[in-house]
Amino acid sequence: MYRPAQRIAEIAPFHVVELLTRARQLEAEGRDIIHMEVGEPDFPTPEPIAKAAIAAIQGGKTLYTEALGLPELREAIAGFYRQRYGVAVPASRIAVTNGASGALNLAFACLADPGSEWLLADPGYPCNRHILRTYEGRPLNIPVGPQTNFQPTPELLQQHWTAQTAGLLVASPANPTGTLLTLDEIRALAAVCRQKNAHFLVDEIYHGLTYECNAPSACAAGEDIWVINSFSKYFQMTGWRLGWMVIPEPYVRDVEKLAQNLVLCPSTPAQYAALAAFEPATIAILEARRSEFRKRRDFLAPALESIGFRITARPEGAFYLYCDCSALSGDSFALARDLLEKTGVAATPGLDFGSNEPEKHIRFAYTTGVDRLAEAAERLRRYFGR
Repeated sequence: MYRPAQRIAEIAPFHVVELLTRARQLEAEGRDIIHMEVGEPDFPTPEPIAKAAIAAIQGGKTLYTEALGLPELREAIAGFYRQRYGVAVPASRIAVTNGASGALNLAFACLADPGSEWLLADPGYPCNRHILRTYEGRPLNIPVGPQTNFQPTPELLQQHWTAQTAGLLVASPANPTGTLLTLDEIRALAAVCRQKNAHFLVDEIYHGLTYECNAPSACAAGEDIWVINSFSKYFQMTGWRLGWMVIPEPYVRDVEKLAQNLVLCPSTPAQYAALAAFEPATIAILEARRSEFRKRRDFLAPALESIGFRITARPEGAFYLYCDCSALSGDSFALARDLLEKTGVAATPGLDFGSNEPEKHIRFAYTTGVDRLAEAAERLRRYFGR
């Protein structure tokens, strides 16, 4: 008998992962594939972090930790907020989690009542709405575009708010667009949520990977804001599955109870490894890599525009270019499949990011070297006859 829970029918596949599977098949057949589809840095985890993990394992530090994470790691994260953002965040409000996805699971498990509505930007990271649906919340997409830098505004919140709206989730820098919210914009969104007695969650997992400025943390906009971050992107620890969450004080015990029951604790070796993430030697490595990402962005954006892709919001962070491909194709999903099969360039169609004109958009990740990006651009030029 096959009878899954009803929610499963509303959980869409992550199309980029399916494209990646096909790309791997083509590679196994001997094809040269340029990977610009998955949001994963191509750099290895910095050596000081890896050495710290090895030392922890060799030292027998492999037992369970506290459910909210190693006290010394929570203190290190609090120190990071003081040093980088000039914001005092007590370690007692910080939970170390199984990646940013684990943080979102705990947050929505804590906050989402069955049938409650939550506002999310469209386009946006697809897994957020599916995590919410898993906890019986209802995602309500807000279409955003170039007019608002692909970010929600207080006016858009007022337009889409209903009696069932329980909260708002935003991302800065955003996936797939790489756009940022200023601190004033975060404060304005927070003010609407406070007025409505609603929750406000801010995804900051691409912090550190910004290019013209340092993104402000929502922690500076109030202690009632849930802030989610990760060791995956800037710290380049994707497979280690480690993140953190800054929790409003009244909810800390609630999240702790959930963590005790749902995950016990994050990976112990990964937590000891992450203690080295904030060391000056590690930060120096990461900042050099940030400069490399900027070079890639500055190369790829004009290259794609010369082919006929249109970038309607210049990305200030993350490592994506979200391109309007309507002048080249009326179906971005078919285009992505065709590009993979015929050119060996793997990109992500807008279908993954929501229902706001997905057929007109395609995302390219500049998570490979400039030489490979140049090869990808040349293949695309030949494909489009440019």
